Amino acid sequence: MKNLITFCIIIISFKINSQEISTPKLDSVISMEEVIIKSNTILGNKFVAKNRTGAAYFLSTDELAEFYYTDINRAFNKISGVNFYEEDGFGLRPNISIRGTSPERSSKIAIMEDGILISPAPYSASSAYYFPSVARMQAVEVLKGSSQIQYGPYTTGGAINFVSTEIPETFKGKITTSYGSFNTGQTHATFGDSSTNLGYMLEYLNYSSDGFKSLGNNLNTGFDINEITSKIKYKILKDSNINQSFELKFHYYDEISNETYLGLTDPDFRTNPYLRYPGSEKDKMDADHIQYIFTHEINFSKKLKVSSKFYHNGFKRNWYKIDDVVFDGDSQKIAKVITNPNQFAGHLSILNGDLDSESAIKVKANNREYISKGVQTKIDYHWYGKNKSFNDLEIGLRLHYDEEDRFQWEDIYNINNGSMSLQNYGEMGSQGNRVSSANSFATYIMYKYKIKGLTISPGIRHESIKLNRDDYGNSNPNREDDNLSSRQNKVSVLIPGLGLNYKFNNSFSLFGGVHKGYSPPGSSVGQKAEESINTELGVRFAINQLSGEIIAYRNDYNNLLGNDLAATGGFGELDPFNAGKALVSGFEILLNSTILKKFPISLSYTHTDAKFLTSFGSTQDIWGEVNDGDRIPYIPQHKLNSSLGFKTNKLEFNLNANYNGKFSTLANGSEQISSYLVCDLSINYIIKSNLTLKSKILNIFDEKYAVSRAPAGLRPGHPFGIYTGVEFKF
Repeated sequence: MKNLITFCIIIISFKINSQEISTPKLDSVISMEEVIIKSNTILGNKFVAKNRTGAAYFLSTDELAEFYYTDINRAFNKISGVNFYEEDGFGLRPNISIRGTSPERSSKIAIMEDGILISPAPYSASSAYYFPSVARMQAVEVLKGSSQIQYGPYTTGGAINFVSTEIPETFKGKITTSYGSFNTGQTHATFGDSSTNLGYMLEYLNYSSDGFKSLGNNLNTGFDINEITSKIKYKILKDSNINQSFELKFHYYDEISNETYLGLTDPDFRTNPYLRYPGSEKDKMDADHIQYIFTHEINFSKKLKVSSKFYHNGFKRNWYKIDDVVFDGDSQKIAKVITNPNQFAGHLSILNGDLDSESAIKVKANNREYISKGVQTKIDYHWYGKNKSFNDLEIGLRLHYDEEDRFQWEDIYNINNGSMSLQNYGEMGSQGNRVSSANSFATYIMYKYKIKGLTISPGIRHESIKLNRDDYGNSNPNREDDNLSSRQNKVSVLIPGLGLNYKFNNSFSLFGGVHKGYSPPGSSVGQKAEESINTELGVRFAINQLSGEIIAYRNDYNNLLGNDLAATGGFGELDPFNAGKALVSGFEILLNSTILKKFPISLSYTHTDAKFLTSFGSTQDIWGEVNDGDRIPYIPQHKLNSSLGFKTNKLEFNLNANYNGKFSTLANGSEQISSYLVCDLSINYIIKSNLTLKSKILNIFDEKYAVSRAPAGLRPGHPFGIYTGVEFKF
């Protein structure tokens, strides 16, 4: 099925026409001022991305289909300015950084699906323990720099919007299925139809694997994910210019994954990087996500459009995983044991199953429930002025509430002959019994003025946030108010930005901007927000069959925030802490060539120089002891990606090579992850017009490489794997 999406409304003779997002003619026919983006997109197509007054990238349906990636990390490899570190090898919980933001749980970027913030609790607990599945997406949009202050509250590095499958204009459907290494399978089915007034879409995705790590007794180290999405849309079409539509979206996600925070010591990683210690036998994530979005769009005229969304996201998860190990009465965090194996040799012997012990392993039930809900409205008014100038005024408002409710406990296990057995259950709420919440009101105004080759887009965003925490105590499972302790922090901020783009001709343009970077603080009274001044300057060019962009940027932090995450070696309290000044600068290069028509080539390079400018002690061991001039951990200085394709009427090859430079895992550089080069290959063969054979090989040279030392020890990347399937369209 050629997925259709009405990403833009083209105003030609006052008629509205829909275009397919992957249609090349779109970029060459329309003018930028003639595009009105739908409420579920922030770009809509590559043309808009290439003409925005700031850096942006539109990852299209065709690009996603080249490797039919299920791992968002691999899909993002080709986008300059985006860094990440892997955790599980499948991309279940990515750690993404845009222009040097802290990558831990992607908590410092605005992550959206169909224009709605999708992190479990974006303001009060922004760590992305739930992340949209790229396998069911029609497009992915990435904004960087001054082009993204419309999409807060995180405005420092960038914003990511996942565009889910749209309702088609005619009856169409698609079934894709694949199977491969490690008993990994995927089934994706979608179909829908539209009449004059009514349209619908139904979608199902299953993605499962036994995992590539080895755990005693041949235990499963993989996952099983099921997703259901449905949309229904009703249009009210009148002879007048006023047209309305109502759309209801429902999405359900269910995950069982046998994932752990426990990694490996350096010697054990060198011996077998795919080993899992027996002490992680019981580790499992059980998660459910549900989403409702009701969208109302009304076109009052060809100039004025208003879209409103009412949304509710609910997320429940219990990550049941080893947290401490006890040897000779001494209880230690697993991260400390793995980092200091000689000092804690007895503890390590328990973890790896060499030493039998009673009441030796503490498994914490990280049981949490999240709510994120609200309403947001966008008003767009555009008009032509004197000298054929184009003016566009966009006003947005959002009223939002979210919360994280943690109710955790810790069970005690014995370990004998490498197998764990329950000793006793822990007391409910004894390892966390509190509710963190946030109320926010956000609004922005963006104005775009275009005359001849010059486009200017000033804007300002306002965020007013009230953050609360109610802690009921570790011995109060019934949550009686007598033991309640509360705290509150209020912040209000103006976030200005200015973007410029000057198009000298159809082959060359210059753009740049300056804006304020911002990340909300925590609920501690008086805690400061993260703020920075961000600038960028870039050029875009298209010379014959060579096109690309080169961008330089600088993010100057006056107050960097860290987060106490267990995922990065902390205590898991999620408390932000002030880390002082920091400077992130770098440049990004993106090149595309079709000099050889059947051999498209692309190249992207990211250089990131991220340094602390303040000395401080990080007691949570997230960054270690920090001195002025130390590099910010987990951000490589160099990242290079290249791809080569070969396309005929029936056959398509795609070869992708990704180089990730070395990076430190502690600020002082005492621990590092070595650089690595990984190559993937895909082969797609069109058997019939509606039937395609798809195959891919991940890590074709079977590179054995480490991707992280977080949460607790070295972790491997995906090994050599072959996957084959078919796609049937109807």
